[in-house]
Amino acid sequence: MQVELIEIRDHLSRFAPFDELPEETLDETASRVQVRYYKAGTLILEAGQDITDLCYIRSGAVEILRRTGELFNRLGEGDIFGQASLRRSSRVRFPARALEDTLIYFIPGAVFSQLNESFDSFADFVDTEGSGRLRSAIEPQGRANELIKVRVNKLISRPPVMLDAQSSVHQAATVMTDNSVSALLITEPMPEAPQQQRVVGIITDRDFRTRVVSEALPPETPLQHIMSADPVTLQSSDSVFDAILCMLRHNIHHLPILNRRRPVGLINLADVIRYQSQSSLYLVNDIFNRQSIAELQGLLPDVRATFVRMVEDEASAHMIGSAMSSIGRSFIQRLVDLAEAQLGPPPIPYCFMVMGSMARDEQLIVTDQDNALVLDDRFDPATHDDYFLRLATFVSDGLAACGYTYCKGDIMATNRRWRQPLSVWKNYFSDWIERPNPQTLLNSNIFFDLEAVSGQADFVEQLRELIATKASGNQRFLALLARNSLNRTPPLGFFRTFVMEQDGRQKNIINIKGRGTAPLTDLIRVHALACGSTAQSSVDRLDDIAKTRLMPPESVDRLRYALEFLSLARIRHQALDIQEEREPDNYIEPENVSAAERHGLKDAFQILSNAQKFLRYRYPYTPGDSKP
Repeated sequence: MQVELIEIRDHLSRFAPFDELPEETLDETASRVQVRYYKAGTLILEAGQDITDLCYIRSGAVEILRRTGELFNRLGEGDIFGQASLRRSSRVRFPARALEDTLIYFIPGAVFSQLNESFDSFADFVDTEGSGRLRSAIEPQGRANELIKVRVNKLISRPPVMLDAQSSVHQAATVMTDNSVSALLITEPMPEAPQQQRVVGIITDRDFRTRVVSEALPPETPLQHIMSADPVTLQSSDSVFDAILCMLRHNIHHLPILNRRRPVGLINLADVIRYQSQSSLYLVNDIFNRQSIAELQGLLPDVRATFVRMVEDEASAHMIGSAMSSIGRSFIQRLVDLAEAQLGPPPIPYCFMVMGSMARDEQLIVTDQDNALVLDDRFDPATHDDYFLRLATFVSDGLAACGYTYCKGDIMATNRRWRQPLSVWKNYFSDWIERPNPQTLLNSNIFFDLEAVSGQADFVEQLRELIATKASGNQRFLALLARNSLNRTPPLGFFRTFVMEQDGRQKNIINIKGRGTAPLTDLIRVHALACGSTAQSSVDRLDDIAKTRLMPPESVDRLRYALEFLSLARIRHQALDIQEEREPDNYIEPENVSAAERHGLKDAFQILSNAQKFLRYRYPYTPGDSKP
């Protein structure tokens, strides 16, 4: 092969999507390339002209323009352009101009078409705005994909065994023994359709041990006195993944399955385990069996192993974040139980609340703790606060021992300010929303993701409703929240190159959380509050946003792709750190990732950049404007 062709082939092989092509295909492609030189300011492609080749930048820089002449994008070495026009009308849609002296490889349209037909990775990559590349990169595969696709009704092997609430414990024991089941659904006729039954409770083997045998109840005791009323249920159309999350979140081993309101089955832990390859359910069960902080601390290697196993099974970022958040909440629930066992029952009702990534179901392996206590309005500091301070300290110290580091900003229930009655919390949120200022919102931003973990969940529901009602109608609040969310920008330079920091080892790094996922979740939160959503996870918030006219549907989809891609990049990096026995962090080195992933990062960061521009336009801030 001639020296010139070897140079062309070698350069193509360094950049996506050519880096994944076979050697012989690269050789053939290089042999068909035409090379042209353009001086700075020269038009390379003109709007409306016929286009017959894919353009590849060998050196220099190119501006891609809209038809109006407005700048659309800037590209550098290794980037391609013209693919959108080639795949659609064969006429130039986006003019291109050399920003500096530039060398272009022109790859014939016939070669481009053949590469598209022969290599799926190539076809996915050349999607015009990168959303196709991201979509392809984030699609769950293998076992993880099965969890999403398989409906929970596939796990049902028999109709549910049921009795009415007036039946006796002796009858229940007999029926369970005769049918070889470990749980029984308790039902009653539906008021509007007496011939049909609805679920009002559940009884398990454990209930017989703890509520009947240990209490020496007589055999004729009605089931309504020992059943777990209003059990958590799932619809038959939900997925196995939904069942896993449900069991994780509520730490239950039996799950009634309904078709609308009619019971059609009852699945247990073993049924779900058959369809899931992670040990997250076993881990949560293990957490609740531990009897001390020291025993809980011993589970840290299991938490990390579970995280790595989910990554290896190619679970989605949403699946991993949901499972890790459920594991974190289980640690808190167990620590609260241990605290109450040590301190005695609480003097008044309360709710242990978490904020941030755990509340959004987006927690990963590198995380700190953000929590608070919402107390009953009968709270009397002199009488009650010593108990709740000791409880908060026990839980916070326990979390730190289990790998959830103390919050550097002191947003923890050990801080008196975040250990307050419900009425005070309502005043906090009312003040933040009705009398906003940039600094206050900067410090309180994390409180707009909140989730009840233990205790009176209704307290947190009231706060969510208050936020949704007040925030959506206050433009100044939304404008200031939007302005704060723009403080962290994606690390893209003038030519879509990465703007990197240096760590202590003088390595070029990107903080993928601080410059990627965090500002993305910030802006999603603003839009969600604007549309009155009470959802907490970014995925659910995007669903609510999609139901409104806040932004075009395709823009919402791009945000989904970007969030999933950036989250997966962060997840995979942390899993690799654990596997190579390094302390996991949020910093990636672009030079150590594949060319395709670098392009994916650029696409995702570009989506974030565009979304931030829209946010600034959608919620304009006028300094000095005090009107809500």
